[in-house]
Amino acid sequence: MKDELIKRFVSYAEIDTQSNEESDTCPSTPGQMELARKLVSELQELGLTEVTVDEHAYVMATLPANSDKDVPTIGFLAHLDTATDFTGANVKPQIVENYDGGDIVLNKELNIVLSTDSFPELPEYKGHTLITTDGTTLLGADNKAGIAEIMTAMAYLLAHPEIKHGKIRVAFTPDEEIGRGPHKFDVAAFGASYAYTVDGGPLGELEYESFNAAAAKISFKGVNVHPGTAKGKMVHSSKIAMAFHLRLPAGEAPEFTDGYEGFYHLISMQGSAEHSKLSYFIRDFDRANFEKRKANIAAIVDEFKSTYGDDNVVLEMNDQYYNMREKIEPVRHIVDIAHEAMVNLGISPVIRPIRGGTDGSQLSYMGLPTPNIFTGGENFHGKFEYASVDVMLKAVNVIIEIARLFEQKSN
Repeated sequence: MKDELIKRFVSYAEIDTQSNEESDTCPSTPGQMELARKLVSELQELGLTEVTVDEHAYVMATLPANSDKDVPTIGFLAHLDTATDFTGANVKPQIVENYDGGDIVLNKELNIVLSTDSFPELPEYKGHTLITTDGTTLLGADNKAGIAEIMTAMAYLLAHPEIKHGKIRVAFTPDEEIGRGPHKFDVAAFGASYAYTVDGGPLGELEYESFNAAAAKISFKGVNVHPGTAKGKMVHSSKIAMAFHLRLPAGEAPEFTDGYEGFYHLISMQGSAEHSKLSYFIRDFDRANFEKRKANIAAIVDEFKSTYGDDNVVLEMNDQYYNMREKIEPVRHIVDIAHEAMVNLGISPVIRPIRGGTDGSQLSYMGLPTPNIFTGGENFHGKFEYASVDVMLKAVNVIIEIARLFEQKSN
């Protein structure tokens, strides 16, 4: 199973599926459709049924039940795209067998090192097989590790009919990283009562709370004049943008917060004297505080409008998803089953809020309660991203055990 899992993951990671928030298409980039079609072919080769992909790169398939019991249909999902934060082109995964617990040289030529000083959790993976980047791209374990784990679990269940299970649906979705993953997802066609995203990080993560999330873009229009004659005439939009950012609480940013603390996250800043734009993620677990954060952004925009003119400061803000706990608590048994599956496999469940989002955040509000389980990845969205194959294999086994437990607990 190990070699199969590595082969699958590497082949997926090598396809550039980085999403693009500036695109209006779905999927937002062509590489996502390339991976979707590859998965369709592999699902068909495995022998799953009802394998489909639509024009938006939503892949669905069925592993038919092999039990006579009345078992709820469950689903497992992962997303096709990789993050916008760092390049996902020309990914060259590197395999580190029997990791020795020390620093890992990712790129000798560029002197890029995955160090234990910077990443103190690294020695915990001593003896594991790790997959790293070459230091010039992200890895894509978020969420191609999840895809590989779901595919490997389905292959195992097909090869081991003695493991009884109900009907299982799998799905792979586009554009999760830009908050659009479920936007065109057909919950009715998927036909599951419950689902799990396989989109977490280290061993044991089991999550059913997520941020309330919004995105905000503020555009600034200035007046550009030759600097030699600019006195009293130039209005520098980039400086206005910088002043705007400084109005936000400095400590309420991702690098200064954890646990249940919310934040404002500056995603990007583009600018010149004439035109500038700030893009933010707004996050908070508490719905009331979330609304206060959005109101704060809007109030600062209004202040800047009064100074620079209504047409020169423009806000676009929209909600992305809400805390999925509200929809999962009434069916808490699905979290309990995942918890039991991990315990049965000797894994200590780590239940904590997702300081991010998964497709499950939106799907839970669309009528498909969807907690999240670990994948084995670390340091997502950057060149120091890596994954433990040993933990990935445990994620495969958790998927299998969840399916077995649903059947076992059914009449």
